[in-house]
Amino acid sequence: MIVHSQGSGSAMGRCEFITLLGVAAAGLPLAAHAQQATKIPLMGVLSLGRGDKSDASLTTLDAFVPALGELGYAEGNNIAFERKFADGDANELRELAQELVERRVDAIVALATPAVRAAKKAASAIPIVGIGMADPACFKPSAAGRECNRDDVS
Repeated sequence: MIVHSQGSGSAMGRCEFITLLGVAAAGLPLAAHAQQATKIPLMGVLSLGRGDKSDASLTTLDAFVPALGELGYAEGNNIAFERKFADGDANELRELAQELVERRVDAIVALATPAVRAAKKAASAIPIVGIGMADPACFKPSAAGRECNRDDVS
């Protein structure tokens, strides 16, 4: 996964902070109104696993969601998740990937190679974040002739 962060900048003085706080407080009613109109991003989660405590993919997902919190995202607040687990059924995985596309998710988090393959077959315009892939190089455009098509794997 690629994470972009911005520089920390210089320290803010007390006067600047108080001014910023005042401006922010004055804009709260406008921001609250604008926030109501803002669409909350919907992340689709796709896994071949079962989604119960015995499933290793759930452990991976349980690490991914708090990592988004470090970037300022909180589930139910400014990001939502649509979780789909195929219970080990590859055919069901393809159907679940199509359901995520039909739900118009903003991105798909695919846990493991089979989920990435199903997601990429169902979604040509939705970004896919692959986690725990056996062969991530397969999903780069330089893998000509291989069964892959994502172009931003890291």
